[in-house]
Amino acid sequence: MKIEGKRNIWKDYQKEIAADRYFYVRSCVRQNFFPGSEKTFLRIMKEELHKDLFENAAHTTCSGIGYHSDVVPFETAMTMVARQFSIMTESGYENFTTSCITSFGLYSEILETWHHFPEVEERVRQHLLKATGRTFNKPVNLSHASDVIFKFRKEIAANGQYKLINKNTGKPLQVVEHIGCHYSRMFPGKGIGGAEYPYVLVGMIEEWGGEVIDYPERRHCCGFGFRQYLIQANRGYSISSTKKKFDSMAPYKPDFILTNCPGCPMFLDRWQYALSEMEGITYGENGHGIPVLTYEELAGMILGYDPWDIGLQVHQVPVEPLLDKIGIPYDTPRKFLTMDGKIMGQPKAPSNLKFYQHE
Repeated sequence: MKIEGKRNIWKDYQKEIAADRYFYVRSCVRQNFFPGSEKTFLRIMKEELHKDLFENAAHTTCSGIGYHSDVVPFETAMTMVARQFSIMTESGYENFTTSCITSFGLYSEILETWHHFPEVEERVRQHLLKATGRTFNKPVNLSHASDVIFKFRKEIAANGQYKLINKNTGKPLQVVEHIGCHYSRMFPGKGIGGAEYPYVLVGMIEEWGGEVIDYPERRHCCGFGFRQYLIQANRGYSISSTKKKFDSMAPYKPDFILTNCPGCPMFLDRWQYALSEMEGITYGENGHGIPVLTYEELAGMILGYDPWDIGLQVHQVPVEPLLDKIGIPYDTPRKFLTMDGKIMGQPKAPSNLKFYQHE
């Protein structure tokens, strides 16, 4: 294929990302799994990039997990999302940015549905008006928060204090990127790079000095999969799915895993602990496991934010070996202190997965 043809094809997998004035909605589960990530995103957007980003306390769940678990009917989900759009409209914004991949997929599905079936949109508008008295405008621009960090990856690099370089060897860190299933698999045109070659995390890694590892199960599910985990009887499939992915990446010896979905970092992080307890398996160097980061956490690290201020202490797989490779300082005694300096307690070390540096 001629290079011009390749460029034309690649254009189909680009997307427009708003440059400012974002209406931001948080993730239901993310605030519980890795609460520092969204706080870090807000800090980067406002303090580093000086962007107008607004969130409203009246925001509620999009119902995405309930919808994909066959608990919430699609028309109910559409009405709940319509309410989100009404809050955006009332707040004076038109660029909608969401923290959650499942939310992003659901918003994309709903907007596509309304595009092809305007009578459904009109019916939902009537549902919302009858239930709440609200009306709404549809977003002019819909993006996931990882799209926004991707858009400003060069600015973050320019303001950064660290790069993804092993300070002892001078070589780029080897990174596994994991894309949430709902980012672009349902609607490839909605994600940067499409479904097969998503570039949103790759672009960050490469811009910040690292190298991306390609491996056989690169696009395999993290193991969450909603029905795989929410139904207790299916959880054996969930952890076996995650194990398949780890077994595939292990020979390449990644320094860490980067994710852009609320569920993926939790499962790739916590299942390492579970597998170590069940089968005595550890996948990282010296029994410490492979650290799993969100894109906001990684951006915060590059910018020199304190590791404990961005919430790295809540990870099951310890991050200290990665911080040491990059040369990021950290205060070990502060790891398990609350924001007001009180000791919150230290978790018991796992049987096999090394959690403390002195082990």
